[in-house]
Amino acid sequence: MSQSKHLILWLLPLLLLGCSGEASNQWHGHNITGVMPDLEFELTDHTGQPVTAEDYRGKVTMMFFGYTSCQHVCPVALSKLAAATRELGDQADKVEILFVAVDPKRDKKVLDDYVTEFTPDLVGLTGTQKQLKTVAKRYRVAFSYEEPREDGFYIVNHSGAVFVFGPQGKVRLLIDEQSKTANITEDLRRLIEQSSG
Repeated sequence: MSQSKHLILWLLPLLLLGCSGEASNQWHGHNITGVMPDLEFELTDHTGQPVTAEDYRGKVTMMFFGYTSCQHVCPVALSKLAAATRELGDQADKVEILFVAVDPKRDKKVLDDYVTEFTPDLVGLTGTQKQLKTVAKRYRVAFSYEEPREDGFYIVNHSGAVFVFGPQGKVRLLIDEQSKTANITEDLRRLIEQSSG
């Protein structure tokens, strides 16, 4: 079972409680309003600048954990998030995508080039192991490193879930790997409209 499915199973009892009082069928993603912590972190962006969650206030923010050497899950997920954001048209500038790269040994050298391959608006984030583990623990996300192969390449196990936060950093949705691009766009548009209403 994938780690993102484990996460959803962990959240399921809380989701069924309807903590937010908001109709769950209003969203394509999983409504986790009030269930998970708000957006908070201290990391370094892909340009080498230290950043915190406060730097991204004012936009709907999607946060995804992965690593630059990932050969399938990360490229697919980031391409989908970039496409969903582009479909917003004039509203695309109201959304930020944060890619938390959890393999700093390899990620730091290539993160800048990596994120620009998907969209100029994608922000790559990484940090020390302590910083990364703090953020991962906050959102119940696990990551681990497998033993290197003979050629030195190693796989990093990580969640495929995407966390979505409102403009003030309040947690709103969890998007899983099966989510369709059009559905993500629809949820993002709804969040933007809610925040501007």
